Order: sequence, then structure tokens, then C-alpha cells
Amino acid sequence: MLLVVDIGNTHVVMGLYKEEQLVATWRIYSDQKKTSDEYAVIVERIIRQKGFKCEEVKRGVISSVVPNLTRSFQKVIYTLTAVDPLMVSHATAPGIVLESIPPQLGYDLLANAVAAHSKWPNGNCVIIDFGTALTFTIVSKEGQLLGAAIAPGLLTAVNSLFHNTAQIPQVSLDIPVRAIGRDSDESIKSGIMFGYAGLVKELLKRIEEEVGERLFVVATGGLSSTIAPLLTQVDSIEPHLTLEGLKIIANATK
Repeated sequence: MLLVVDIGNTHVVMGLYKEEQLVATWRIYSDQKKTSDEYAVIVERIIRQKGFKCEEVKRGVISSVVPNLTRSFQKVIYTLTAVDPLMVSHATAPGIVLESIPPQLGYDLLANAVAAHSKWPNGNCVIIDFGTALTFTIVSKEGQLLGAAIAPGLLTAVNSLFHNTAQIPQVSLDIPVRAIGRDSDESIKSGIMFGYAGLVKELLKRIEEEVGERLFVVATGGLSSTIAPLLTQVDSIEPHLTLEGLKIIANATK
């Protein structure tokens, strides 16, 4: 089996592939204070709870945007499986051309581009990832990664509002019934959900104007299914697109 690991600023998302099938997924909080040994205990327990054994894992691949956790999870995978994981980099992007893309571009965005170009090779795509950051990654039908746009994610905005104001409550993120809220809860939901839907629509409009045609729009990330009903432009919702990209990268570098 293949263990795929996507280390983000808020969560570490992990998955197990048996051949080409994603058979298990889970996420844990990104805690830079935890040691690799502590993470190893957590990951081993989850793998067992999913009905598998660490000995079944023969390969691993890691994408990380948190340098302090990268080495920890390299150790975790080696400790549990005796496997040195593949580390995603600009040199491990099958089918993607990176002529003018800076090395600082997140490897999660690279994995998204790999997966989208593999699934929809005949069209220009934009991948919208609703994570800690809201990211737009544009890849052409020729496989060229044209660039990206990045904004604060929905939860990042909500948490900032909650922590930096005295009387703003934390709210669940679901679609409000009206734009004009009747209380704080409704008002925040309206501002965040309708506001971010507007942000996405405007950025998509500008991106498509620059590319010169309508793009195939893919939504992914933890909140993609929550906000997608407000976005008629979305052609496909792919919750595990990043993990799929990691699998493709791993298979291309066996």
C-alpha cells in the first residue's frame, strides 16, 4: 500500500491507497509542538482503527508547506514502515511544465495541478482549494502551470474575526438563509459565505479574462462541499484531489 501525507498549516491529511483505490483517509491537527514519536503513536493507532497494518505500507509520499513538520513525518513513516518517503518537489511533477514558477509555490498546489491535468488533460483548468488559504491554481491543457492566486481561507477569516474582536461569536460555516442577518450568527455567516462566494466569482472572472477562455473549474479542500452550492461555476468537486496528485507523483517515480 501507499501512504500519502499532505502537511498543511492547520491539518495533516493522510490517505492509504491499495493499488489505485483510496481505501482510507483521515486528518489530524498540525501541531509543531508534537514530537515525531508522538505523531507515530497517533498515526499507527489510526491505521489500525482503519483496519490495516503498518507493515502493509510499502511506499510513502509527503507534500509539506510546514518545514518544522516535514522532518517529523519523514521519521514517522520510516519508524512505522521502514520506508523512506518520497518528498514532493518541483522535480517530481509528472506532466507539469514549471518554466516560470518560483520554487516557493506550495507543493500542495503542485499536487493539485498534477491531479487535475491527469484527470482532465484536454482542457485548461483552475483548481480552487478551500483550505487554510484559499488558493487558485491554473494549469493549461499543455500541462503548463500558469500561476496561482492566494487569499485567506474561510476558517482563517472566521478565526481572525473571533480572536480580534470582543463580542463576535464563533459560528459554524453553513449557507445562511438570507444576506441581511438578524443576529450576529446570521450576519457573520452571510459576510463569510456570500462574501467568499463573491470573492471566488470575481477572481475566476479575472483569471478567465487573462487566459482568454472559460476554464474547467475544480473545487477541492475541506470546505469545498460547503461553499460549492453557491458557485455555479464549479464543474467538479474533488475532496481528495491533493491526495490523488500525491498518488500520481509517487507512481511516476517508482
